[in-house]
Amino acid sequence: MSHHMMNGTIIIALVSLMIGLSKGGLGGPMLVPLITPLLSLIMPAPQAVGIVLPLLLIGDMFALRMYWKKWDMQQIKLLLPMGIVGVIIGTIILWLLANRPDDTLLRRIIGLFTLIVVIYRLTSHQLKSIRYQPHHWHGYLAGAASGFGSALANAGAPPFTAYMLMQNVSPEVFVGTSTLFFAIVNLLKLPGVLSIHVLNFQQFVSIAWSILLIPIGVWLGRWLTRQTNDKVFEWSVMVLLLWTSAILLFGSPR
Repeated sequence: MSHHMMNGTIIIALVSLMIGLSKGGLGGPMLVPLITPLLSLIMPAPQAVGIVLPLLLIGDMFALRMYWKKWDMQQIKLLLPMGIVGVIIGTIILWLLANRPDDTLLRRIIGLFTLIVVIYRLTSHQLKSIRYQPHHWHGYLAGAASGFGSALANAGAPPFTAYMLMQNVSPEVFVGTSTLFFAIVNLLKLPGVLSIHVLNFQQFVSIAWSILLIPIGVWLGRWLTRQTNDKVFEWSVMVLLLWTSAILLFGSPR
């Protein structure tokens, strides 16, 4: 096995484990934005966006089982219509970028999305102290931005999380609503990803072995949530996010 193939195998295994960890509750939305940038280090960026989608859908099944009916259906009804619009626009832009001669521009965009996640995490604690007056259009905007970011780079969590932090919901409802919203969004992304050929059956078969790591990650995620210091974990992920965003933004094309 070549050095490149070995690195690819390790990163794909790590990605599947991370999906399981996030769906098991460790870090929640924090881990997901790291997945596509990591894969973009070893494969073309459009393929990285597409190939992770079936893995996310499998992870969603485990998460839905854990948080079944813990969601706020009113928020889902508010967020989802514009979320669908965001998915359509994001898929069209992904298709346009995927048809370029090289993937440099999409790699830079994924790097920028990753950097935005870091900036959001550094400032999100301030959201809780803001005196907030809810309006429906906030949900429409958050839904559209989350659907767009998810379709383009699997990075739709920050707008959704920022919006939900401003709502008066319990942590369990927060996670349950996030689980259902992104499970639906990921399912809606599938026809577009298949039709623009950033994911095909052969690619999925080549990484199918890594599916076994998702339930292991879910179990580990539930266990580690009770053992891990939240601040240490969050800062570790932030360092990884900064590192991958720097490579994607400033590194030379592969």
